[in-house]
Amino acid sequence: QVQLVESGGGLVQAGDSLRLSCAASGLTFSLYAMGWFRQTPGKEREFVATISGRGSSTDYADSVKGRFTISRDNAKNTVYLQMNSLKPEDTAVYYCAAAFLPGGSSTWTNPRASNVWGQGTQVTVSS
Repeated sequence: QVQLVESGGGLVQAGDSLRLSCAASGLTFSLYAMGWFRQTPGKEREFVATISGRGSSTDYADSVKGRFTISRDNAKNTVYLQMNSLKPEDTAVYYCAAAFLPGGSSTWTNPRASNVWGQGTQVTVSS
């Protein structure tokens, strides 16, 4: 069965960095675009960053451009989110997601386009 397992969340101060990891199993990893989304209480899940199956294309929310970097290692079936210059407004539960896009060069931004999700990892940024 398909499984996504996130790790790397925690409590940090504003300006600090964190790296999230998401290990995938039960799927042909390179056929899936991978992404990170986040959610705070009472709000809808929102797009953060996505990366195509071959890693050739990436997409970022305006709020994280220049601070966050998404990458993937297809040999390890893992996707990463490097988060620098963290702000209190980045506080959220971060979810890893997969979307079947076998062309290898496409990304997506709508969370409703994926039905494969991890359990989430909490990121808290104090001011």
